Amino acid sequence: MTRDPRYDVLFEPIKIGPVTARNRFYQVPHCAGLGHRYPFANAEHRRIKAEGGWAVVCTEESEIHHTSEISPAMESRIWDENDIPALQLLTDGVHKHGGLAGIELVYIGYHGPNRYSREIPMAPSHTVTDSYEPVQARAMDKQDIKNLRRWHKQAALRARDAGFDIVYAYAGHDMSLPMHFLSKRHNQRSDEYGGSLENRVRLFRELIEETKDAVGDRCAIAVRLAVDELLGDSGINSDGEGKEIVSILAELPDLWDVNISGWSNDSMTSRFSEEGFQEKYTAFVKSVTSKPVVGVGRFTSPDTMVSQIRRGVLDFIGAARPSIADPFLPAKIEAGRENDIRECIGCNICVASDNVVMPLRCTQNPTAGEEWRRGWHPENLQGSGSKESVLIVGGGPSGLECARALAQRGYRTTLADSAPYLGGRVALEASLPGLSNWIRVRDYRTGQLDQMLNAETFVNSTMDAALVQEFDCDHVVVATGSHWRRDGKGRQHKRPVPGLEDFAVFTPNDLLNPDFKIEDLPAGNVAIFDDDHYYIGGVLAEMLARAGRTVYLITPASEVSTWTKHTLEQERIQTRLLELGVHISQQRGLSRVKSGQLEIACIYTGRTEIIDCQSVVLITERAPERGLFDALTQLKNAGSLDQIKSIQLIGDALAPGTIAAAVFGGHRCAREFGIETDVDDVPFKREIPWFSEN
Repeated sequence: MTRDPRYDVLFEPIKIGPVTARNRFYQVPHCAGLGHRYPFANAEHRRIKAEGGWAVVCTEESEIHHTSEISPAMESRIWDENDIPALQLLTDGVHKHGGLAGIELVYIGYHGPNRYSREIPMAPSHTVTDSYEPVQARAMDKQDIKNLRRWHKQAALRARDAGFDIVYAYAGHDMSLPMHFLSKRHNQRSDEYGGSLENRVRLFRELIEETKDAVGDRCAIAVRLAVDELLGDSGINSDGEGKEIVSILAELPDLWDVNISGWSNDSMTSRFSEEGFQEKYTAFVKSVTSKPVVGVGRFTSPDTMVSQIRRGVLDFIGAARPSIADPFLPAKIEAGRENDIRECIGCNICVASDNVVMPLRCTQNPTAGEEWRRGWHPENLQGSGSKESVLIVGGGPSGLECARALAQRGYRTTLADSAPYLGGRVALEASLPGLSNWIRVRDYRTGQLDQMLNAETFVNSTMDAALVQEFDCDHVVVATGSHWRRDGKGRQHKRPVPGLEDFAVFTPNDLLNPDFKIEDLPAGNVAIFDDDHYYIGGVLAEMLARAGRTVYLITPASEVSTWTKHTLEQERIQTRLLELGVHISQQRGLSRVKSGQLEIACIYTGRTEIIDCQSVVLITERAPERGLFDALTQLKNAGSLDQIKSIQLIGDALAPGTIAAAVFGGHRCAREFGIETDVDDVPFKREIPWFSEN
């Protein structure tokens, strides 16, 4: 296949100061939950993106000094020369494939409480930190500012010595000291670094100029700036000070990397934003600078990318999440394989990984974060060299990924699902408000299976033990999913809630059934008891409220969909529900149920209150659908399935979890299929610290 000439513009080389990017694909700085603690894993994660065609590959935030750190988050560090070897692993890997390596130098300021170093945080003015802990930052004096400028310059020199081609001065996401100086919300100084915008820009200008003086002969100097905080005149905005800042500094850096702030705006989920959603805030930048501009917008469509270039919005197509979902996105477009792109679904599981301080996860790309420690390449799998056949029962995200990867390895695969469609829970949940992009989990995998001659898929095919016994296959993988419990058992209630048997009880399975109609609920108020705390409770409440029902959402947590704080959407979810008139009862459990009423109780005091409702939707715990697996295992143990060599249970049928976990389980099954392992061995490499007194 050859590249579509419509996309030729994406592969033009672009000069950035003293260096040249080989194309317009630019992986902007993003966290991966790896950083200084897992340097080998971090380097390999970035190297593979360069292999996949990204012309520029950047680090995450790289802390420049021990007086400003954000432990336990696993960012990069460039505190002193001891950090250079780890960072050089990354630059060497990127250079191996002709890419440019960029580093985002950061001084966190009041955003970091300095849990590790125990240094007192610094800020433009006295203020509390934003970490919800009893820590305050002190106002910087003139010597502190001189020190910061020196530390930034020293870090830039270390970055150059580590092999970086692009060095950032960073003022974005409300997470960096330069932005805090720019912001009139944070900067209440009355000296030459405060007051007027010109004064507030002073420190950022100095950092850019001094970084350029130090390393600009060899390294490009990039500026990352949040041009809008979505706070109107209360913050930096693209119609006001955001545009003025860019105009003041327009020709100073070699590249402008522009976005919106804070992080929950910049990395908005697909539930609340569309591809290219930042354009209306950042499009002005190219009109006020001659330097190349990179921006983001969860770009996955090459047509959208070309449009951004042709219309003069951007010079580089910036990406964080799409580069995680498919590190080979540029290479696939270049090879005329754009239909093979594993498109980002905008779920922010990757963001949640960083927020809960664990290595990277991705719903679409199960190899993310596993490139070094498990040796998983996103495109290449070890061939099986086997003619054996595998029957996969269940066409949800786990079964689909298992079938796709097994077929890629060379096994003859048959995928059977009892439903009239493939995709399992993904196909159903993608019909909910804002989740339509999630269908990409199914569509990517069915699209790949359709191209494979050794893979077959069947719908409307219910497989019981007898039919499996008759089926001609060597191995069976059971991926039959799970179902939501109807008895109230979950995190809050460890035993079934009494009285539910006499009430109109529904679960997400009922509401997501393709045959479900809103009229199937009894007339009157609907209560949702959400003890799951992820997205499903909030999105079902939204669906019912939009259908005109009066909805009561009850949760034992302190807020609606509390786990979505990690995916940066909790505030938007709760705001939307309140705007739709949903009645929210927080920190409440179910006490007693009787016809037409729910008695709920405060989880702390036990005080009760009554909610009048005619039906309740329980979102508590899921039970694995393992009946087929248990029946097959029993037959196998009885000697009745000798022709079948192995039976495996995967995905939600093994242990219900996220869609990302289901995809990972299917992929791991396929990767390890036919490879003997010792259960006593650690199945991945670990990064063991080298011990020394220093």
